[in-house]
Amino acid sequence: MRKFILSISLILMTIACFSQVEQNGTIYIKHPYIDAVNKSAKAYLDRDIATNSTIFADTARFWVSGMTKPMPIADAYKEWKSDFDKYDSINLKTVGYPDYLAYKDQDAKIVQSWWTWIGKSKKTGELIKISFVQFDDFNKDGKIAFESVYGDFSKMMQN
Repeated sequence: MRKFILSISLILMTIACFSQVEQNGTIYIKHPYIDAVNKSAKAYLDRDIATNSTIFADTARFWVSGMTKPMPIADAYKEWKSDFDKYDSINLKTVGYPDYLAYKDQDAKIVQSWWTWIGKSKKTGELIKISFVQFDDFNKDGKIAFESVYGDFSKMMQN
């Protein structure tokens, strides 16, 4: 009976040791980095490259689903501006609310946000809505160093 109790005790202690809770960071619902992402979205809608230049690092990179590799942010500004050549009534609608994820591991600072991009094609008159998630990685200076966007943008490529 002693061996049985000892065995059960060892099993329970092992389970307890391996099931400890450990945090890898904190999630914020309000943070200056969230404000920066929202300000960047407004600057996109206002075609305000000067404001976005203060939010993004000079060496920032930009990537969207379907791209083979990230592009420099200066090239992204040109791409963003060209959206307004092809579409009218462009709008961005937030879905839910963004989160700032402050990870302990590698001191990662990421804002995750969900959006719907809406625009009316100048070519076809079609109203296009695209849902996407965006991740903005911030550097130690508080600037966006990398922005990645995941969504199905194939409708934009067709117009």
